[in-house]
Amino acid sequence: MVPTPKKSANSTWLKLAVLALFAGGITAFFALGGNEWLTLAALKENREALFALAERHYWTLLGGAVLIYAAAVALSVPGAVIMSLAVGMLFGRWTGTAIIVLAATLGATLVFLAARYLFAEAARRRLGARANKLMTGFNENAFNYLLFLRLVPLFPFWLVNLVPAFTPVSTRVYVAATALGIIPGSFVFANLGQSLGRINSTRELVSGETLAAFALLGVFALLPIVIKKIRAKNKTSAGGARAEE
Repeated sequence: MVPTPKKSANSTWLKLAVLALFAGGITAFFALGGNEWLTLAALKENREALFALAERHYWTLLGGAVLIYAAAVALSVPGAVIMSLAVGMLFGRWTGTAIIVLAATLGATLVFLAARYLFAEAARRRLGARANKLMTGFNENAFNYLLFLRLVPLFPFWLVNLVPAFTPVSTRVYVAATALGIIPGSFVFANLGQSLGRINSTRELVSGETLAAFALLGVFALLPIVIKKIRAKNKTSAGGARAEE
């Protein structure tokens, strides 16, 4: 069915509106100095004021944290680590982890849906070799591959948010793998947020042991894919042997 000119025009205007919303959000972030606020120094400097605000308006601040975090992820602006530390500092490791997982999954899903709606066809042709390497893993075993990418930070978080939009992966699989895959990292940063006073640099946030643990989790995420390929290879070999007999 060929779309009518009116439907095509409406679709174009809607795409432009969504694009303008994202562009406006990014512009506002930098114009209002958001990049200056999302630093470890600024967070430590305003620590007591934030605690006082949380004591007076706990639920309002909690809801605001979810919305702000989700918007930041959706707009792919820098500062997710600092926001994770702030959430852990204000709400503790368990509630903080839940907030980070919810907000990051929501923001990642928004940018995934927007990218799929706006740029899917054009982006497949223009993302380049790095993104194309990511895309090949989604042709089969999409859930396990995406889970691995969430557990092991081989690629930037924003890139892993975008690339699946240009593959056949379903929204349900994307949301499930994202939420499950970011739980360990979310807990680590929320937990570190509680000891913010002892952290002087973002380089101190993640130890070698923590990175090794993430790598091990990633290996476990890929195990089903490896087992599936081994079984397929064995079946092929067995079939060839029977044919020779």
